[in-house]
Amino acid sequence: MAVEAGGSRSHDFRPLFADVAGRIAAADLAFCHLETPLTDDLTAMSGYPRFNGPAGLADDLVDIGYDVCSTASNHALDKGWMGVLSTLAILEAAGIPQSGMAASESDASEPLLLDAGGITVGFVSATYGTNGMPRPEAAPWIVADLDLDLLLDSARRSREVGAEFVVIGLHWGIEYRTSPTATQREQAETLLADPDVDLVVGHHAHVVQPVGMVGEEFVVFGLGNFLTNQSASCCAVGAQDGVIVEVELQEVRGPDGDSTVIARGVSVTPTRVDRADGHRIVDVPAAIAASVAADEAPDADLVASWYRTAERILAEELPEGLLRVQMGEG
Repeated sequence: MAVEAGGSRSHDFRPLFADVAGRIAAADLAFCHLETPLTDDLTAMSGYPRFNGPAGLADDLVDIGYDVCSTASNHALDKGWMGVLSTLAILEAAGIPQSGMAASESDASEPLLLDAGGITVGFVSATYGTNGMPRPEAAPWIVADLDLDLLLDSARRSREVGAEFVVIGLHWGIEYRTSPTATQREQAETLLADPDVDLVVGHHAHVVQPVGMVGEEFVVFGLGNFLTNQSASCCAVGAQDGVIVEVELQEVRGPDGDSTVIARGVSVTPTRVDRADGHRIVDVPAAIAASVAADEAPDADLVASWYRTAERILAEELPEGLLRVQMGEG
């Protein structure tokens, strides 16, 4: 879904992000998850079940403030290997680095390093599968597979070339299930038990799942939906809900002078897609606070969305002070 635009743009997604773009742009390093191939042939665009989005989305992501995208998902091969190559070319032209797709075996093994306010972050993305669409036999690396050994190898390579903090983005879990599966928990425990992995962020369920911890490290089990055409009428209660997750990194020095980067805490902003307003992404706590400030009753759907998201995010009962759900203070 997109807003039509004049001039050289056939689509303009930026108005749909207007309420949340400031928060995204303010981050030292902002990640997006792109769950559709992209094409510059507008006649080739398509929706469910084999998606193909417009190339202009990539430029819009830059304008909104995103710095990098994960591209490994169950829809990554919806348009075959040519769709992967098209997506990679479009993202490269827009200047957005990505993890999850690769045009060559050497590209697939090349660590992706990013800057987050002076901290070097490594990023690796992978998916549980591709909806039965086969990876080419000669190019199994074209979309990264959720193989724990391969992921740990990638994390180690990131460390070797200078990553101070390594993030693993995973397309995993079961659609519309709000609690993590046993497999998600086992995979998170294996990855975060390794000293080369610092944070796991998941998606795919299309509903919000909790933030948990393995030892002293965070796992965001499921981000929900951010920009979507799903709703309770087709999918699940909460399919219009999502979250912006902000992770604060801190450099800590030990008694021997060595430094380590840790995730000091997590802040979550609930969002909701307003399908009645052109699929605009609403900053839920900000919208509720604005209504209260204007002495108006907040929208009932937004209030229900906030409570539903907060309940799901906080389901793991983490130690006090490490996880905060935004309530509209700022």
